[in-house]
Amino acid sequence: MRLRTTADPKTISTLLLLGALSASATIPVHDIINDATGVDLGTLTVGGCIRANYVYGSDYGDSAGPSRGDNGGNMELDVFRINVDWQKDDWVAKSEYRWYNGYSFFHTAWLGYNFDAESQLQAGINRVPFGVGAYGPSQSWFFDMHYYVGLSDDMDLGVKYSRSMGDLKFDLAYYLMPEPNGNGATEDSARYSYDIVDDGSVNGRYKERNQFNGRVTYAVLPDSVPTEIGASGQVGLLEANSSSAADDTWGYAASVHSSSTYGAWNLMLQLTHYDYGADFNDPAASDDLITLGAFDYAAPVATAGTIPSASLGYTWNIERYDWINSITFFGEASAILKEGQDNAGAELNDSFMNTIGAAISMGGWYTYIEYGHANGNYFVGPGGDFGANTADEWQGRFNVNLGYYF
Repeated sequence: MRLRTTADPKTISTLLLLGALSASATIPVHDIINDATGVDLGTLTVGGCIRANYVYGSDYGDSAGPSRGDNGGNMELDVFRINVDWQKDDWVAKSEYRWYNGYSFFHTAWLGYNFDAESQLQAGINRVPFGVGAYGPSQSWFFDMHYYVGLSDDMDLGVKYSRSMGDLKFDLAYYLMPEPNGNGATEDSARYSYDIVDDGSVNGRYKERNQFNGRVTYAVLPDSVPTEIGASGQVGLLEANSSSAADDTWGYAASVHSSSTYGAWNLMLQLTHYDYGADFNDPAASDDLITLGAFDYAAPVATAGTIPSASLGYTWNIERYDWINSITFFGEASAILKEGQDNAGAELNDSFMNTIGAAISMGGWYTYIEYGHANGNYFVGPGGDFGANTADEWQGRFNVNLGYYF
């Protein structure tokens, strides 16, 4: 997801066909290895997915992505990925490598140990515990604004401990650094999740180091509206590439969140305040903008802001037909309420995004059909961004993401 490059529709059709023909489930590689060696090496399975987009919306022009104007839209390659999972006794490991159009990277790579059924330790590239869930308060392909400032579905390199104690769950983690940069045109932004990057730009002088995270949730109202309420915190060092460019500083984020279910309905709420605390020595660089990168692309983001976010979904589990499993309908809204000024001294314009759509599950197929309407999100329309957002105008994008999981 989140790509900005085109692919030939014939190529996408071929890839989807190969995915459909490859397998209907993960491949039990351990059966082959164990039979060949006579040694029990545990359970090893290989799977993956291939996904593509149909996009129709604002016209980005030749330099920034596909034409999305009045030409019937465009097909785009989204991702091909391979997943490898291993388990033996209490040891477990996961890895995932992703290929996009022009760049690739590790998404996940960790080794873990299950102390018991309720506690686990992970070491390696794993998901940072922050917010209401793994993907933030979102059920859509676009995600919500937390993702674009590095505060949901964020993969970093470190150690995480998770434990459940009845209704109480908590995670504690330490991350030495973000996930390593992959293969792409940039030296810093060929990565899945948004991280602060040192790309040599006036607002790109920092790297993330020595980050600490904590997350706790508690289950309430089990007999009426089952709800998990929680809080998350994050603090980490921002290391400057040189003392002449910027001073080392500390950034933080704090969040309260909840997830409630009522029958087939689910409501996720989250309110977050973050401040990456940039301190540039260059008078041309505003401390209120800092560069984040992902998907082989970097751009300034508001250094500090408040993010309110809500996601409401309804899941229809379909038992009448064998060819379709479920449809989840959703509506979501989020914003980045910013603080400060851009490099020219103008006030930062806030960013907003609303998404409506449906996610359809059909065996190994999973399809998102949605419309994103945003002011200040460059994945929805040109001109807007998560930093200054000088365009300050609403734009729309219709997106169909078709994926086959094997």
